[in-house]
Amino acid sequence: MTFAYPQLLYLLLLVPALFGLWLWARVARRRKLRRFGNPQYLDSLTPEASKYMPAVKITLELAALAMLVIAVARPRAGQKEEVETTRGIEVMIAFDVSRSMLASSTDDPGGVARIDRAKYLLNRMIDKLSNDKVGLIVFAGEAYTQLPITTDFMSARMYLDEISTNMVATQGTAIGTAINMAINSFSQNEDVNKAIVVITDGENHEGDAIEMAKYAKSLGIEVDVIGVGSAKGAPIPLDRANGVFLKDDSGTPVTTFLNESEARDIAKAGGGVYINGSSNKAVSELVDNLDQIKKADISHVTYKASAEQFPIFAWIALALMAIDMFVLPRKIGWLKKYNFFTKKQ
Repeated sequence: MTFAYPQLLYLLLLVPALFGLWLWARVARRRKLRRFGNPQYLDSLTPEASKYMPAVKITLELAALAMLVIAVARPRAGQKEEVETTRGIEVMIAFDVSRSMLASSTDDPGGVARIDRAKYLLNRMIDKLSNDKVGLIVFAGEAYTQLPITTDFMSARMYLDEISTNMVATQGTAIGTAINMAINSFSQNEDVNKAIVVITDGENHEGDAIEMAKYAKSLGIEVDVIGVGSAKGAPIPLDRANGVFLKDDSGTPVTTFLNESEARDIAKAGGGVYINGSSNKAVSELVDNLDQIKKADISHVTYKASAEQFPIFAWIALALMAIDMFVLPRKIGWLKKYNFFTKKQ
């Protein structure tokens, strides 16, 4: 059996952790009861309370949790579909998550944040790249691979939705570092053409972006840039709801600008195009440009519907939760006359 999202199986660690907390709570409860008297006599004051049903309930609940985690990880078993071959390219997306991406993407300081506009554009772009392979890198002062090059567009959207400016602790806009990481993230298939799409507000603080774009071009990798933000500038909100903005050492609000000149230079050095993300045609322009890159055969592995096993685990979890609803922490009437754990005198 394999899993579509094996990393989610780490959530199974919650099961022993929650069981340990439950045991601790039970022991703490017994200690508190001893302060009021002998537990043997206190139990007689609550004759309907069962010693064993709470353990049954927690077992059902933790088993249901485990089944839900396994279901979300999407277990698969059985025969795969035959490998499907399409004509496409490999595209690595380098996504700017520096703090300036919190600023408005329009001239209105209260407008849609640049990071949200960027997510919207890339979601639409991914919809149009179904025959290609995609990967995702996030960068600020440093760069990290979020998603290796893949044909799993469901995972790509999942990772894209989770992007935030808290993902990279080191501030800055190391576009050159991101381009270099993207170059090294492609597959080793030399027959497949490759492209890097950088989405940023263009405020590069490192200085090596143009050189790295030129290097990518020398390897036959096109570098395209989507610029998001306002050329007029906007403050960087730390708390939009309460109007709290980032300030410099003198207490003056920091203003961040879309640096279109820098973005155009990077795209030109990389043999690609610069596209303003505010345009309604931004996605179609980028996809049309990528479509001009020569396609090659790309293999896609998909699974038959019968190979997906998550419904089984989901139904088991539902059944366990349904049973748990009818299990009460009191003794069962018809079992009261039986004593399974105490010897007769």
